[in-house]
This record gives sequence, C-alpha cells and structure tokens, in this order.
Amino acid sequence: MVMNRVKTGIEGLDELIQGGIPEGSCVLISGGAGTGKTIFSMQFIYNGAAMYNEPGVYVSIETNLKNIIWNMENFNWDIRDLQEKNLMKIYRLNIGYAKTREEVQQRVDEELNTISQLVKDMNAKRLVIDSVTAFGIWFESPALVRSLLFEFADRLKNLGCTTLLTTETRGGRREFSAFGVEEFVSDGVIALYFTPPHRSIFVKKMRGTNHSKIPHPFEITDRGIVVNPHDRVLWESIK
Repeated sequence: MVMNRVKTGIEGLDELIQGGIPEGSCVLISGGAGTGKTIFSMQFIYNGAAMYNEPGVYVSIETNLKNIIWNMENFNWDIRDLQEKNLMKIYRLNIGYAKTREEVQQRVDEELNTISQLVKDMNAKRLVIDSVTAFGIWFESPALVRSLLFEFADRLKNLGCTTLLTTETRGGRREFSAFGVEEFVSDGVIALYFTPPHRSIFVKKMRGTNHSKIPHPFEITDRGIVVNPHDRVLWESIK
C-alpha cells in the first residue's frame, strides 16, 4: 500500500523524507532559540496554500499575530490573498491565567474546539501549533505538563490534519524536547540547529519513512528555508 505524503515545499527537504510527511502525521520541530522553527512551520503552511492549494491553520501560543504576519511578508509571501481565499488562517491561542489544572484543561478544551471548527470550516489539511513549550508557563509540575501535552496531541490527531508542533530546547544536539514527552507523542521529529554561522537539520524519526539519517546544512534565504540534501554536517561540528 502506497503511503500518501504531504509535501512541505521546503526546497531540498522533501528529498530527505521520501517526498514528504506521511499524511495525517504529527511531526515535532525542535531546536534552540533562533534555529528557525517558526519560519519552518510558517513556510509549511504557506507552501501548502500557495503551491498545493491545501488550506492550513497556523496557531500561535506565544507570538503576537502582527509579528507573524510581518515575518511572513518579510519573505514576500502574499498571505493576504491566501487569507481572502480561505486557504490560510492565523489564530492566537488564548489560555490566559488559570490557577488550577481543571481551569487550564477547560480553557484548552475550549481552544481546541475553536481550532477544530476552523479546520472544519476551511477543510484544512495542514495545522501548526507554535509552540508547545508555552505549556510550561501554566504548570510548575513537569508531570502535569506531560499529561496535558499527551491529551493535547491526542486531540489534535483526531482533526485529521498533517500537523507540526514546535518546541524549544536548550539547543544541544541530543535534545529533542523541552519536557521529555513531545518526541514520544509525535510521529516524526525534525531537529534544527544553529552553530553560528552554520545551520543544520536532522530528521530523527519519521513514521513509515526511509529518511536520511545524517544532519544536512540549510540556510534561511529571502524566500525562506532552503536545505542542501546532498551535503552532510559532521555531528562534532554541532554544539
């Protein structure tokens, strides 16, 4: 049986993952601050709408919506036209302050219902949650954060989209999650690294995919992320 794949449209990346991400998968994009996680996920949504006519929803947990739009327009991506055509929606997740686990759970459920409705109304095929690291703000207990993330990821999978979750690590080459759970609730993990002035990308896992097993260099250009699939990066050079 041939697996349906969703092309990221990121130059050079799909070549490393047998043509694209398995349809319906939940993939974690991890890395330290400034590695390009938000650009990667924005490009995934934009390319889906602009190149493949696949509607997508970009959900921000931390970043101001005006900053997201400004970042996208910085790459000369015509997002306003795509929004008018109902091919792209940018939404700010609003949990706010809550004292108890029950209050947070209630607000997360409400927000997930809103996201679910957006996906349904647009017939969205792609979804981004940027970033799940913000969940740590609401709970001091790592155990509660992990529990909430498990529930959150499970609900997202029921939406039927191909989903990217971003998470911020301390940047180490063997660190793939902030809470030690994100990589286990995801079907794939793509790690981004930045050791100035060099950037690299590593596909740690991808369900049902014979993916590249080594890091490759990438650049952030005036048109977004571009991966060089034919060159490799030595692990020793990633700090």
